Amino acid sequence: MAASPTELPRLRQAVIAARDLDRTVARLRESLPLGEPFHDDGVGYFGLHNAVFALGDTFLEVVSPVREDTAAGRLLDRRGEEACGYMTMFQVQELAGARSRVAEQGVREVFTVTLDDIDEVHLHPGDMRGAIVSLSTPVPAGAWRWGGPDWQARAAPLAVAGVTVAVADRQSVQDRWRTVIGDLPGVHVIEDAAEPGVVEIRLTGGPGVTIDLGGVRVGADAA
Repeated sequence: MAASPTELPRLRQAVIAARDLDRTVARLRESLPLGEPFHDDGVGYFGLHNAVFALGDTFLEVVSPVREDTAAGRLLDRRGEEACGYMTMFQVQELAGARSRVAEQGVREVFTVTLDDIDEVHLHPGDMRGAIVSLSTPVPAGAWRWGGPDWQARAAPLAVAGVTVAVADRQSVQDRWRTVIGDLPGVHVIEDAAEPGVVEIRLTGGPGVTIDLGGVRVGADAA
């Protein structure tokens, strides 16, 4: 089950990188009861375009490169897949304390943003050794800027319940994630990867299907 808004930290958003945004979005919508996605012009800063689906008060995002030499494009090239897991985004109670733990672990911050309704940091995947990890504190706690305006009206009767992260050294990566994030709600770390990454995104409340996108599976447990 997905964590309630009062149980923090919690996995709030899972992100897939895809070479073809429209094709990947179409595959997801063929199998899942998704609402209309939000397209955030702000991801152009990272050389991407995207589609963000609201699933209850959690989110599933697909990003695709629109220019050369993006982090998402390089990952897709290394994986040799049409799509792969890209990023995990956690809501935390208090970002300053989390950033202190980040610094103590020697983890690099690759992006920070402070806005009226969210405070967020992205952590280097090479230091987290599994995926880009985002830590966020939205204001109010139930808000989520990246879902777009009126995301509640577009929300599907689903929820992002967890991710499976494949790594070369399970115990050390699990320890690092737990130290930086806190508890690991819905995160399953396995030792099985030539190229570390998110290999599965688990949803609840769905039609009981698994969509294999090549480098990542999206599994929706039956309601």
